[in-house]
Amino acid sequence: MSARIDDLRSRLDHDRAAWQQRYAEVRAASLALAAPLSAEDQCVQAMADASPTKWHLAHTSWFFETVLLAEHAPHARPFDERYGFLFNSYYEALGPRHPRPQRGLLTRPPHSEVLRYREHVDAAMAELIEGAGERRWAAIEPLLMLGLQHEQQHQELILTDAKFLLSCNPLQPAYAEGDGAAPRCHPQAMDAAQGWRERPGGIVAVGRAPAAGADFAFDNETPRHRVLLAGHAIARRPVSNRDYLEFVREGGYRSAAHWLSDGWAAVQAGGWEAPLYWRDAGAARPTVFTLHGERALDLDEPVSHLSFYEASAYAAWAGARLPTEFEWEAAANDGMLDATGEVWEWTRSSYDPYPGFRPLAGAVAEYNGKFMVGQLVLRGGSCATPAGHARPSYRNFFPPSARWQFSGVRLAKDAA
Repeated sequence: MSARIDDLRSRLDHDRAAWQQRYAEVRAASLALAAPLSAEDQCVQAMADASPTKWHLAHTSWFFETVLLAEHAPHARPFDERYGFLFNSYYEALGPRHPRPQRGLLTRPPHSEVLRYREHVDAAMAELIEGAGERRWAAIEPLLMLGLQHEQQHQELILTDAKFLLSCNPLQPAYAEGDGAAPRCHPQAMDAAQGWRERPGGIVAVGRAPAAGADFAFDNETPRHRVLLAGHAIARRPVSNRDYLEFVREGGYRSAAHWLSDGWAAVQAGGWEAPLYWRDAGAARPTVFTLHGERALDLDEPVSHLSFYEASAYAAWAGARLPTEFEWEAAANDGMLDATGEVWEWTRSSYDPYPGFRPLAGAVAEYNGKFMVGQLVLRGGSCATPAGHARPSYRNFFPPSARWQFSGVRLAKDAA
């Protein structure tokens, strides 16, 4: 019996060390992404849908402080009681909050104080991970993984929000000079040839069973269930800049023929003439604004920064359609898709709960479920998604007009 207890303690100690390392790596990655930005860069909010980098750094710390430390380390003192109001995002159960569109007004606390806040939370989290008893650890572990996955979501937002911010500057400043100076922040070129993968109809299993630990899934990916697919074909790769440039040059943004009604209204209201960040689309070789500065449009890269409306219009123009999220997931599980993880790929599926969906317990019940209306599902991950964060069952979601994310399109069509 003593040997068995010693073995259990040894494995528990090993797990704690692995969690400490994982926590430190994820938290350090956020700071590394913020490092190329000045303190001034990190305070500004370019639009209501984006947040300042400083706010992302503080909010992810607030999440650990509020969801884990307040509940499971009551002896840990909050860094500043007022931060609950400043850095709560949308959790009604956790109290009132500063309005989202006004996050750019938070010049105080200064950037240096936010970094001190992160250090305070990290020290308390290290103590909690190391010292929690076995029974308490069982409750802490799934919330710790959720917190790390949550921070990785904000790491992608740091890049996408900073890109939009810098694009608004007349100087067109680069986030970082040279591709080697920062994480790769634009999709990679693909094989120019397009092709189709055919799939017969039938019943397939999609989604994930509720999981914890390393085998993580967000609640909106659950429960695993079966769906019936009709026969169809799905494109081998995403639509490229070369493909999409033809749509632009053939007047795709000047004719309502292929657009949904709301999409055509968005084109007219926003003066859209090409994907976000494209420059001089009518030139022989357009340019595009990237996090590494403005450069010539690489025609073999996946087209990026499309709204759902643009993706849908292109699909109609090409004589195809968008895949459903279940067609996409089934194809990804079977290894039928090339060049995934370069751009988030719009699907034709509304962001709805799966049959039998149950939100998480406690305050984190608000994490995903309450947004299941009026949004569309994207699949696959992007060049800005942290390595290992996405998976075939991952359900990203945005309103149909959103274009500042690294979002593109893969085509599908019904069986002949």
